[in-house]
Amino acid sequence: MKIFEGSGVALVTPMEADGAVNYKKLEELVEWQINEGTDAIIACGTTGEASTLTNDEHIAVIEAVVKKVNGRIPVIAGTGVNDTRHAIELSTGAERVGADALLIVTPYYNKTSDEGLFLHFQKIAQSVKLPIILYSVASRTNMNITPQMVKRLSEIPNIVAIKEASGDISQIAEIARITPDDFAIYSGNDDQVLPIMALGGQGAISTIANIAPRQTHELTQALLDGDFQLAKKLQLAQLPLIHTIFSEVNPIPVKTAVGLLGKIQPNFRLPLYTAKAETVERLKKEMTAYGLEVSK
Repeated sequence: MKIFEGSGVALVTPMEADGAVNYKKLEELVEWQINEGTDAIIACGTTGEASTLTNDEHIAVIEAVVKKVNGRIPVIAGTGVNDTRHAIELSTGAERVGADALLIVTPYYNKTSDEGLFLHFQKIAQSVKLPIILYSVASRTNMNITPQMVKRLSEIPNIVAIKEASGDISQIAEIARITPDDFAIYSGNDDQVLPIMALGGQGAISTIANIAPRQTHELTQALLDGDFQLAKKLQLAQLPLIHTIFSEVNPIPVKTAVGLLGKIQPNFRLPLYTAKAETVERLKKEMTAYGLEVSK
């Protein structure tokens, strides 16, 4: 099942100086993303600072995005946490407010065994009717989803895709080899969109799309169209900016960059904190070089 093809943005969550969610700015970002050609919006992911949102805020952000999108593109809700019951609570809440799909990360910190991992995803999947995208990002969770586990999980009817951010192209190739043809693979690393989609991936769940939505859509569309020369040009052009937006822990640089575009104030909730001065200067340089207009 293809929840979407192309570029899905892992959207930042705008906040006031006191940490309150700025829903007006959130709606403006959603509208801008759609106008720029983004193919799906992921609300309350890592880039959206979901780990610092209360349950009520988490569901309210998803609902606000759903209402603003109004069916124009899919809305995917990040509802994965390291407590299965809590993940079910968030997942059923996201379903209730109209999300089109869920993005579920592996347990982190407490982690689990292989059987615990399977049961974690199974219990969540059984609690909702929505399609689910697995999220494998061992650099944050210290827990990988192996190709064999992905294959096993793909047999659960509503687990239909994976966001692969392991960085291991050989692993991703094996997932593509052993999972069903209709099981979708999305790139979770902005610098690996080309190789992952060359292996049959359906698109990307992107951080850089927060500041370059049109260009990221064009990259994924080129790959869907089989224009690998254009895709190579577009992918390589993004690399200096990608390196910059991951020069500090995500989402600090990219949210700062959205601020440099004049779209939000780059406020964070602790433990995330303001970008270093050198990061801001590097962002200005690379954004300008990429052709983005940095506000004065």
